[in-house]
Amino acid sequence: MLKFEVDGTAEGGGRRARLLLPHGAVETPVFMPVGTAASVKAVEQGVLETLGADAAGAQIILANTYHLYLRPGHELVRRMGGVHRFMSWNRPMLTDSGGFQVFSLSKLRKITPDGVEFRSHLDGSKHFFSPEHSMDVQIALGADVMMAFDECVETPATWERTRESMGLTHAWAQRSHDHFQAHKHEVPWFETFGGQTQSLFGIVQGGMYADLRKESAERLVEMDFPGYAIGGLAVGEPREVTREMIARTLEHLPKDKPRYVMGVGYPDEIEEYARMGVDMMDCVLPTRAGRHGLLFIRDEAGKVQRLNIKKLEFAEDQGPIDPGCTCPVCRRYSRAYLRHLYASGEPLSAVLNSIHNLAFYLDTMSRVRTELASAV
Repeated sequence: MLKFEVDGTAEGGGRRARLLLPHGAVETPVFMPVGTAASVKAVEQGVLETLGADAAGAQIILANTYHLYLRPGHELVRRMGGVHRFMSWNRPMLTDSGGFQVFSLSKLRKITPDGVEFRSHLDGSKHFFSPEHSMDVQIALGADVMMAFDECVETPATWERTRESMGLTHAWAQRSHDHFQAHKHEVPWFETFGGQTQSLFGIVQGGMYADLRKESAERLVEMDFPGYAIGGLAVGEPREVTREMIARTLEHLPKDKPRYVMGVGYPDEIEEYARMGVDMMDCVLPTRAGRHGLLFIRDEAGKVQRLNIKKLEFAEDQGPIDPGCTCPVCRRYSRAYLRHLYASGEPLSAVLNSIHNLAFYLDTMSRVRTELASAV
């Protein structure tokens, strides 16, 4: 159950709003760190709650339905009171449907109108996900927002193949919607929050075809979801195509409901999409890049740059990652030390690099929110 309050919309389409969820309010536009297995990799929950120049931390994070279904199992998480209690995170959460992870298992899956049969990437065991089962798993996990089960088409794909896949997504969206409505009161915290329930978002597909994106958006709007995601992007297409598909899809989504672009992107990309009118975004990039020694900084002109801490040129550099950053890593540690940690294979390297990158992303969205607030 959510409420979405829009304060105003800027000339370019970006808007300041807030998302009111059972576990708290979320100021938008917002970046959501990805906690795949109920853990944002290398960063503990207490740190996540304090990151950013305003020390407000991550307002909302993601967990992954596919991975938690396989390990430790959604019924175990249900018995623990839901994913919030399981991982000791009291702020809002969102779970994906598992559709993208199943899409990624192209050699281990078989798709039928009923659902997807796949083999676990962990042990090869056989499993089956239908829209109804995805809903059951996500209800057991108990995130504030959950996603309809969808199929993400490969890139490139023909118009015919994309439309066929989109039709499956629409059929599955209706089944997800109907099953959720019948079982939404089974969420583990239903009584704790006075009968509030989760909120189910639909996912717009349509590949790289504007006419299909329009058709998909209109079909999902007919189903009257409380929010809408734009899926199937950032899967190998050029950035300008991603931007076009987002822009063309936003035209057909309700202005009074939250709009979420899944799985994007670099800091300058999420800033651009927020100014276009996207309310929510997520990406594994901050922590994944950090684990590989790639750090985000801004140059003197304010442009986003990427710093490879592995380079020898930083071996005796006593400066911080980014002189303009106020994160705990930049306040305390030098580039030389961070390079040493990475070169030595120290686990602390992934921790510190990930903290900086997450703070960089959260600061980016905080700045955008401030600028939009003055423009609306």
